[in-house]
Amino acid sequence: MDLLNTLVDKGLRRELPTREEALAVLATSDDDVLDVVAAAGRVRRQWFGRRVKLNYLVNLKSGLCPEDCSYCSQRLGSTAGILKYTWLKPEEASQAAAAGLAGGAKRVCLVASGRGPTDRDVDRVAGTIKAIKDQNEGVEVCACLGLLSDGQAERLREAGADAYNHNLNTSEGTYGEITTTHTYADRVDTVQKAHAAGLSACSGLIAGMGESDEDLVDVVFSLRELDPDSVPVNFLIPVEGTPLAKEWNLTPQRCLRILAMVRFVCPDVEVRIAGGREVHLRTMQPLALHLANSIFLGDYLTTEGQAGKADLEMIADAGFEVEGAEQVTLPEHRATAAGGCGSHEGGGCGSHEDSGGGSHGDAGCGSHAGGGVCGSAPASAPASTPATAPVAAVGEARTDLVAVRRRGAGTDLAPNA
Repeated sequence: MDLLNTLVDKGLRRELPTREEALAVLATSDDDVLDVVAAAGRVRRQWFGRRVKLNYLVNLKSGLCPEDCSYCSQRLGSTAGILKYTWLKPEEASQAAAAGLAGGAKRVCLVASGRGPTDRDVDRVAGTIKAIKDQNEGVEVCACLGLLSDGQAERLREAGADAYNHNLNTSEGTYGEITTTHTYADRVDTVQKAHAAGLSACSGLIAGMGESDEDLVDVVFSLRELDPDSVPVNFLIPVEGTPLAKEWNLTPQRCLRILAMVRFVCPDVEVRIAGGREVHLRTMQPLALHLANSIFLGDYLTTEGQAGKADLEMIADAGFEVEGAEQVTLPEHRATAAGGCGSHEGGGCGSHEDSGGGSHGDAGCGSHAGGGVCGSAPASAPASTPATAPVAAVGEARTDLVAVRRRGAGTDLAPNA
C-alpha cells in the first residue's frame, strides 16, 4: 500500500505526515489492519526497539470533583459508585507506589481529582514525592493535579517531580461539548507551564466519545505542536452514572488504527496505551504493543485493570521486554541532560520541521481510564474475562468488562500490581 510505505519512510526520518495521510490511516479497512500495524510497528521499533515502559497510577484523592467532564466518574453530579476519599498521607502513597514498582514500573503517576491544586496541595504532593523518592532510587514521578497556577510547576520541579500530565482529551472544536467548567485554552496553558518549568510534559487524548476522524486528527496534531514527551491514548470506558455511559463506539480494529495514526504523527515520542485497553482491545492487546511503547500496570484511578502478572506475561509472549530503570525512554536526539526522564529537544512531537496543529491539555496521568485528572471514566477490565463472555458486536455495550476499583489506594486491600 503506497500510503503505508510513505508513512513508514516519513516516520523513520522523523518527517511528519500530512493531515490527509493521518485521516487515511483511520479510514483503512479492517482487512488492512495487520498491514497498518506492521507499518507503524517499523516506526516504533526504529525509535524504541522492543522495550515497553511500565507506569503505575496512585490516586491520591478520589471523587468529589467540582468539574463536569462528561467522561469522568469523579465529576460533579456523577452517580458512579466509585471510591471517595481525601488526600492520602505521604507514607500511604509511598506504600501504594511500592507495589507497582515491585512489579516493574519505572514511573509513578500521582493523580488527584479537582480543578487544580492549592498551594497547600502542592506542599502535600511535594512531601509525597520526597517519600517515594527516598524509598526508591531512580524512580520517575509524574504529577497530575489539574490546572496549574503561576509558579506551581516550578515548585513541583523543585520538589523532585520529573513530569506533569494534563491531557487535551479531544479537539478544540468539540471540547465545549465534553466540559463546560474550564476551557481547552486552560489545558493548553497548563501544559505550557509544565514545559516552561522544565518538567517533561505528558499529554494525550480520549477516543470513543463520539468524535469524528477529523476530531481525532485535530487533537493529535495539536498535541504534536505542544510537543509532549509522552502521549497517552485513552479509550473511553462508558461508566454507569456518567453522561457518556451509552457511548460504546470502539472496536479492537478501530483502536489499533487510532494508535497507528498517533505513532505516525508522533514517531519518536512515548506513546502510551492508557485507560480502556482491556475493555476495547481485549484479546488484541498484544498487537497494540507493536504501536505503543508504554502501558499502565495494574488498576486505574477508579476502575480495575488487567492483573500486573498478566501484563508481564503478555509483554514477554509478544516478544517484547520491560524497559529497565537504567534505560532512557526517549531516543537520544530527544533526551537532554535537563529532561530527567528524557525531554524534548525541539520540534513538534519529534518533528524536525514545522509542526502544524493546535494545542494541548490534561488527564489521569495519561490514564483516566477513559478520563483525566478530575476523574477517570473508568478504564479497564477485571483481571480475567469469563470464558462464557459474549462476543462483542460493533457498538454493543460490554459492561461486563468494567469493574469499579475496590482495592489499592484508599482501601485496606492490596493493590493489583
